[in-house]
Amino acid sequence: MSVTNGRLLFKTTLPHGSLPEPGKHLEWDSNEKIDPAAVPLDGGILAQTIFLAVEPYIAIKMGFGAYEIGKSISNCGIVKVIRSENKEICVGDHLYGSDIEFSRFIIRKDLSGLKVLQNPYKLPWSAFLSVIGMPGHTAYTAWKEHASAKQGETVFITSGAGSVGSFVIQLAKADGLKVIASAGSNEKIDFMKECGADIAFNYRETDTREVLAKEGPIDIFWDGVGGDTFMAALDHAAIGARFIECGMISSSTSGPRPVQNLFQVIPKSISIFGVVVSRLLPKYAKEFDAIIPEMVSRGNIKWREEITEGMENTPQLLGDVFAGKITGKAIIKI
Repeated sequence: MSVTNGRLLFKTTLPHGSLPEPGKHLEWDSNEKIDPAAVPLDGGILAQTIFLAVEPYIAIKMGFGAYEIGKSISNCGIVKVIRSENKEICVGDHLYGSDIEFSRFIIRKDLSGLKVLQNPYKLPWSAFLSVIGMPGHTAYTAWKEHASAKQGETVFITSGAGSVGSFVIQLAKADGLKVIASAGSNEKIDFMKECGADIAFNYRETDTREVLAKEGPIDIFWDGVGGDTFMAALDHAAIGARFIECGMISSSTSGPRPVQNLFQVIPKSISIFGVVVSRLLPKYAKEFDAIIPEMVSRGNIKWREEITEGMENTPQLLGDVFAGKITGKAIIKI
C-alpha cells in the first residue's frame, strides 16, 4: 500500500547573510508516494527517517550550491531500516549518516557514509546527533587536539549553551581551567553554570569586552561566532593564547566583517586553529567511544536537546537556531 513520502525541497539559492524562508527557499512537499513493501531496492535498503539535525550549516550549504534545486535538502540524521537486501544490514538497525535526506523514507543502494549504530547504554537515539554525535565529537576532538590546556588557565567559550559549547565547558573544567562562557539569553546562563562555567553572561545585555577586561586575560578562546567577539578576544588574549575556531555564525547572519586588530596575533604569539571534525575524528574516535557514552549514561555529562516534531517545521527551527533561541541541539523528529 502506498503512503506519502513527505520531503523538504530546496527551491532557490539562499543569498549570503539571509535566512531561509518557508515557501521561498524551502518547500514542504507531500505529493510523492511510496509503497514500502514493494519499492525495488536492487540490493540496497529502505529506511525510515526518525531524527534530523538542524544547524547553521544547512543555511550555509543552501548558499553555495550544495543542494540541487527541486531535491530534498540533507544533513546529519538517524534512520531505522525497515527492509534490507544487504546481508550486512538488518531490519531494525539504526544507521547514522551525515547526508541524510529530509525525507520520510530513504532508499540507499550505496551504503557508503552510513554507519550502523551500537547503543549498549540504551541512550536516546537522538543523542547520536548531539552529545555522542557530531557536536560531541567536535568538542572532544578539537579540545584534545588544540587546547593544550594547563591547570589554572582561563578559557573564553562562546555559544556556551549550545551542544558543542556546553560540552567544551565541561572538558575545560575537568582540566582545571577558569571558564568564562557567553550565550544570547538569560535563560541560558543557568545551563552554562550548571555545566560548570565560573563566569556566565548574556552578551546581548553585558559588554563582552568589559567581562574579558575584568576576568581575563584569556589563554584559550573557543569561538563559535566570530565578528566583534573574535576581535574582543584578540584584544584580551594572553601571550601564547590558543584560538580554536569552530564557527563564525555572525558572518552567516550579518555578513563578513574585517578584523581590525588582527595584528595582535604577532606580539601575543597567538595560535589560531580551524576545526574540521572529520579530519580529527579518526585520531580520537576509539577514545571517545570508550569513554563518553558511558559517562553520558551515568549522568556525568550534562546535555540538552530541543526536539521539534514534523519535518515541515524545519525552516522555523532553523530560524530559531540563528536567533539564539535554542539551548543544546536542535533536532527534528519525524
